[in-house]
Amino acid sequence: MKSNNGLQIIIRITVCVTMLSSLIGAFMLHSTPSHRESGSVLILVSVAAAVLWVLEEVVFHNHTRKYVAKLSTMISKTERDSLLNFPAPAIIIDSENVIVWYNRLFGRQVYSEEEAYGIDLTELMNIDMDKIYSSDGDLVCINAHFYKAKAIHTDVNGELSMVYFNDVTDYVELEYEFRMSHKAVIIITIDNFDELMSNIRESEKAHVVVEIEKLIEEFLENTTAVSKKVASDKFYVYMEERHLAPIIEQRFKILEQARKIAVGERSNLTLSIGVGRDGANLAESEKFAKQALEMCLGRGGDQAAVKEDGEFKFFGGISSAPDKNNKTRIRMVAKAMLELICNHDKVLIMGHRFGDLDSVGSATGFCCAIRNMVKEAYVVVDPEQNLSKTLINYINENESEHYYITPQEGLERLDDNTLLVVTDTHNPALVESKEILARAKNVVVIDHHRRMVNGIEPTIMSFLEPNASSACELVTALIEYFGEDSNITVHAAEALLAGIMLDTKNFIMKTGVSTFEAAAFLKKKGADTIAVKKLFANSIETYHQKSSLINSAHLYKECAVAYTEESFSEIRIAASQAADELLGITGVKASFVIYETNGVINISARSMGACNVQIVMESLGGGGHLTMAATQPKLFTGNVKLVIYTCGSEGAYAFTKNAQAFAESEKVKAVDTTGAGDGFIGSFLYALKTLNVTAESLCDLDNAQLERCIAFSNKFCGESVKHQGAIDSYRKIEFI
Repeated sequence: MKSNNGLQIIIRITVCVTMLSSLIGAFMLHSTPSHRESGSVLILVSVAAAVLWVLEEVVFHNHTRKYVAKLSTMISKTERDSLLNFPAPAIIIDSENVIVWYNRLFGRQVYSEEEAYGIDLTELMNIDMDKIYSSDGDLVCINAHFYKAKAIHTDVNGELSMVYFNDVTDYVELEYEFRMSHKAVIIITIDNFDELMSNIRESEKAHVVVEIEKLIEEFLENTTAVSKKVASDKFYVYMEERHLAPIIEQRFKILEQARKIAVGERSNLTLSIGVGRDGANLAESEKFAKQALEMCLGRGGDQAAVKEDGEFKFFGGISSAPDKNNKTRIRMVAKAMLELICNHDKVLIMGHRFGDLDSVGSATGFCCAIRNMVKEAYVVVDPEQNLSKTLINYINENESEHYYITPQEGLERLDDNTLLVVTDTHNPALVESKEILARAKNVVVIDHHRRMVNGIEPTIMSFLEPNASSACELVTALIEYFGEDSNITVHAAEALLAGIMLDTKNFIMKTGVSTFEAAAFLKKKGADTIAVKKLFANSIETYHQKSSLINSAHLYKECAVAYTEESFSEIRIAASQAADELLGITGVKASFVIYETNGVINISARSMGACNVQIVMESLGGGGHLTMAATQPKLFTGNVKLVIYTCGSEGAYAFTKNAQAFAESEKVKAVDTTGAGDGFIGSFLYALKTLNVTAESLCDLDNAQLERCIAFSNKFCGESVKHQGAIDSYRKIEFI
């Protein structure tokens, strides 16, 4: 082809020169009469050259076209053969993801059952069509093989695309094996081992030790883990991820098995387990495990904590930790606290928002005890937004000194030499004044709640004792060791006793030796139990509201759930008392009272210890401890417009930002519940469609409309569960 091109160029140059020369000569000769005949000859030569030029174009262009056509045929055949024999499964799909062509490997490895022509690709495999057009592609699993699927458009209009599948099975399996072989560090400790063993006979100690060793051996059975007993009450375990994952999935059954080991006549063994996972190395995993174990112990023990990627996950924690009654530690804390108080000019004490008798009572008692040591000491509390108005009024009426200031007054008094003491909470989101906490440079925390993630930091001292019944008990214990440096009045002692009585439900729940010792100390200080009892008195309105809440309760899976749409000034007190009362129902292990204040949903939770309501409330953004917790869940954050809470046979709730509704379920004999949930949601959406409700207009629904929708879904569900199967059980029901 190159020689032909050269010849073509020579001929074209020759013809062109000849034609131009003939034309110029013919023009010059034709103007002279004697040479006109010669000019005519040159004109003929020019015409002949032009004809030759045309012939050359025709001949060579025809040859080129033949060559191009031949080459195109060769390329097309090569392309087809290349695609058919492409070393990876490949397909061509149209704009609707329908397969229009596929190569031999695709038919052999991916879809060998029958022809794949005309089948939607998304029906053959779980594939992200948007992701396959990216540079990373999409990982799909087909016939036990892993492929990285990538796609490119094959034409300008994008109507056809080629998708090819790169087999990455070896890489995926290698990555999986690497991940499964990753080492985790597990630290297992026995809660209060020394105290437990000190109360049993020597002959029983050997039996308990043997049972513990056997428990650990069974825990590690059928694993490749390595364990080391580093102390009488502590074990180190190094375990591969392949064995740890099932243990986490089964929620650490070893915790339940440990509780079956009796220690003496009254006690049972409990464990605290810290797991460090996904550390960059063993040292980092061990660090994570120690942090997780510290969280377990700070939350009362009898649980497991897993730390990975900076997050904690908790399991267990359904029992209260034994009372340690560690007077040595309390004495040391009290001594350090005295030094801090004396080194500051002012002390501000505050509890949590909507302070109860434990929060305000502990702050009041502490303030009274330290007023002889510092010039200024005040309790920061919102005079309106609290649950202890009776106590505040009682102290103001009987004490000559002024104890309480508002958060704004606290901010004005705060300076660099002010000590801030936070009682009854270590959650920075729940303190009485976030502004004071943010500006304070010297912070002390006194709390009895189980340790939470992301507590108040930094602090110069933290006295966290989840074994204590209340913050008032901790403050009372500190005051005992303050000695002659402090003293409390009768009314301050009554405030502390009121807090203890509140959190122990009159010495019924979570009481230990230290609880009664604290009560005895306060009694010696002159606390009058009759006066304390008066601090719990309610208004007639609060009593009626509490009764109404109790009457609205429904039972669901051994839980009592109450809800009210009404609101009044003391709704929080009524809700907490109703939650306590609901625990008196036979078979109820936990109670939840839901109410609204200023457009915010609140939940007050209680239990008798069999259910850890702290974990439940923490999952909703709140907190507390084993038997008493609360939260203000933010249900309508982001784009959330509708929340539905189903209670099975007990009915269902529905919430929007502007409406709430509850509908009872019809009592039916359930035959098959398969598809009941899908049927509930589907029928609810059908009801919304019938009312011409769109996603944009959800918030425009009123209570009556919302109740109609939820009642219709309940009815549809009730009909469906009476019949076998899912789709076959759905019945035509008219929406009224």
